[in-house]
Amino acid sequence: MPDSLNKTVAIIGGGPAGLMAAEVLSNVGVQVDVFDAMPSFGRKFLLAGIGGLNITHSEDYTKFCTRYADRQSHLQTTLNLLPPEQLCEWVHGLGIETFVGTSGRVFPKEMKAAPLLRAWLHRLRSKGVRMHVRHRWQGWGAKGQLQFSTPNGVIEYAPTVTVLALGGASWPKLGSDGAWVPWLRNQGVEVTELESANCGFEVKWSDYLREKYAGAPLKSVALKFTNLHGQESERQGEMVIGQHGVEGSLVYAYSREIRQRLNAQGSATFTLDLLPGRSVDRVRSEVAGFARSSHSLPAYFKSKLGLAGVKLALLHEVLSKEDFKNSEKLVSTIKALPITVQAVRPINEAISTAGGVRFESMNSNYMLTNKPGTFVAGEMLDWEAPTGGYLLTACFATGMAAGQGVLQWLNDSTTG
Repeated sequence: MPDSLNKTVAIIGGGPAGLMAAEVLSNVGVQVDVFDAMPSFGRKFLLAGIGGLNITHSEDYTKFCTRYADRQSHLQTTLNLLPPEQLCEWVHGLGIETFVGTSGRVFPKEMKAAPLLRAWLHRLRSKGVRMHVRHRWQGWGAKGQLQFSTPNGVIEYAPTVTVLALGGASWPKLGSDGAWVPWLRNQGVEVTELESANCGFEVKWSDYLREKYAGAPLKSVALKFTNLHGQESERQGEMVIGQHGVEGSLVYAYSREIRQRLNAQGSATFTLDLLPGRSVDRVRSEVAGFARSSHSLPAYFKSKLGLAGVKLALLHEVLSKEDFKNSEKLVSTIKALPITVQAVRPINEAISTAGGVRFESMNSNYMLTNKPGTFVAGEMLDWEAPTGGYLLTACFATGMAAGQGVLQWLNDSTTG
C-alpha cells in the first residue's frame, strides 16, 4: 500500500493497546504519532507489574476464552489473533524470558514490567514511531481536528486516522480517567456507563475486625456464589479482609457477578468455606471433640482445625456465643460462612473498569461507525475479565486488531 505510507496515524494512549496498534502500523512503514497525557508511557502497565506482571495465562485456550463471559463472542476473533502462546512468543521477541507460575499465570522472568516496556519503546522508536508525552487529549475541534493540552498550550493535529486507546476510568492518577466518555457520546457513539471491575466490596465489619484484621490475607478458602441467573459456582483461592470490606484475587474473580446482583437487588451474599480441604463429616467430628478437650476454644480450633486469627474472627462476626455451643450450626458456618456486601468500592480504587464503547458502535475492524477513520482499542471497550493475565491479553489483542483495521481502511480508501 505505497500511497498509505504518506498517511499519518495518531494513537492516543501509550498503554499496551495503543503501543500494539503502533507496532502493527510501523511494521509496514506507516507514520505513527503516539500521544499520552502522562510524563511517560505505560504508567498503569508499570504499576500492574509491581507485584509481578501477569502477561497472560497458560490454561487451556478454550477455557481461557470463557473468562470474557458474555463478551467472548465479540472478542473471540480478536483473541485468535494473539492467543496466549503467540503473545508469549512476541514477548520473547523483545528479549524477555517468561515462566509459568504455580497458578498457571505467565510472568516475565524478572517479574517486572519495566524491562519489557523499555525494550518495546526502543523498538517502536527505531521504526520511526514519534512519541509525545504530556499531551492530554481534549476531544475534537470544530473542524474535526484533535485537540491536546500541553505544557506549551493547546495544540491541534489533523491525522489521516486516529486510534483511541485511553483506558477506562480506574487509576485516574495514571491517566485513565474516563474523560473521553462525553466526547464520544457527543459524536453519537454508544458508551455503557463505566463501573468498577476487579474491585473490592463494602462489608459492615465490626470495629474489632476492622481494627485488628484490616489488611489480613484470608488464605485457602473457597468462595461460593449464585448469580442472577441462578447459576452456582465455587472457586478456591485467597482474598483480603479490608478496612471497608473484602478484596483480592478470589473476590475479583466474582466481581462481575457480585456487582450485577448489587445493581439489581442492593446487596449480595456469598459464602466462604473456611476449610475447603476437609469434608463436612470430618469437620463435624473434630468440632465434636472439643467437648472432650481441656483446651480453650481458640486453642482447640487452632490445633485441630487450623482455624485461628482472621478465620476465627470471621466466625465471631456471624455467630453468637450461643451459636458456638450449637455444633451443627458451627459446622455449617465453618463450611459456608455468609458474607453480605453492601456496595462496590469506588472506581478509582478498582484494578479495571467494566463498561465503555459498545461493540455495536463499531464495525468488525474496531472503527466507529459514526466516525469513520477513528478506531478504538483496549479497556475503552465494553468488556471485562478477571485478573490473571486476561486483561492484558485482550488489551494487546484489541490493539493488534485495531492496527490491522487501520491498515485495511487505509488500503481501501487508497484503492477506492
